[in-house]
Amino acid sequence: MARIAFVFPGQGSQSVGMGKALVEASPAAAAILKEADEALGEPISRLAFEGPAEQLDLTLNAQPALVAVSIAFLAALRERWAADGIVAPEPAYAAGHSMGQYSAMVAAGVITLADAVRLVRERGRQMQASGSGRSGAMAAIIGLDDARLPELIAAGTPHGSLTVANRNAPGQVVISGDRAAVEAAVAAVKDLGARRGILLPVSVAAHSSLMADAAKGMAGVLATIAFADPKIPLLANADARPITTAEGARSELIEHLTRGVDWVAAVRRMTADGVDTFIEVGPGKVLTGLIKRIAPEAETFATDEATSPGGIAVPFVDVAPAN
Repeated sequence: MARIAFVFPGQGSQSVGMGKALVEASPAAAAILKEADEALGEPISRLAFEGPAEQLDLTLNAQPALVAVSIAFLAALRERWAADGIVAPEPAYAAGHSMGQYSAMVAAGVITLADAVRLVRERGRQMQASGSGRSGAMAAIIGLDDARLPELIAAGTPHGSLTVANRNAPGQVVISGDRAAVEAAVAAVKDLGARRGILLPVSVAAHSSLMADAAKGMAGVLATIAFADPKIPLLANADARPITTAEGARSELIEHLTRGVDWVAAVRRMTADGVDTFIEVGPGKVLTGLIKRIAPEAETFATDEATSPGGIAVPFVDVAPAN
């Protein structure tokens, strides 16, 4: 019997057309997108369905669109299970990658969908404004031994602030910080044994100290929002520690702006706790690919499948109790 985790993607998984086939086939998904549109006071669903891509890719649009479409996938998944006479499984964990934490918290009953889409829109605004006067950058580093990460950071820090923003899979990290520091680190990657370093087309230095102003701003905003204790266990992005209280969840959404995402640690924590099946709930298949590299023995399912009816692949798993 499977012990499952729902995993939710972050920014970068968006694409024009996401969720369109889903809402055409699923009343439950359509209701979620309608709720998101009403919460924002504008048709974020139309932007997700029709683009243009340059507007959808803007942080303040991509983040609410991804939360809305991810929760629409979750609603459609539960709807299909119910239609097939299957009791929706209770996951052992809900885990979000970076901004995907908001989707995970909606799934876990911590915050409402309406609050989540409004919060991530504000998060996008705060991130864009944070680090004013400093030029931030991010870069993907491919094929570097984890043991040499300190040397990579040391190569960049004489030129400014630099940190590991994402540890996505063995041999795949993202660094973030002042542009000069990131560029210096990228210039050093081959000497450190990495295959390549790639500057990313982003305008913010996410998960770095340059987001301190955003973290401060979001702390004030989050203080006004009602949080509940998670109904599904959550994990902190930075160190995979369990989040079991409303206040712990609120703190996570502040702290993860300036701290890195250790997805490797999160997946290993879940597998150590007996999770053997991961269901990626939302657009794209980024997390499915990463999990296959981190835990190749685990079963992975991506719900986003264009060739399936309604654009959703429905996993049928014999589920073990969550507790």
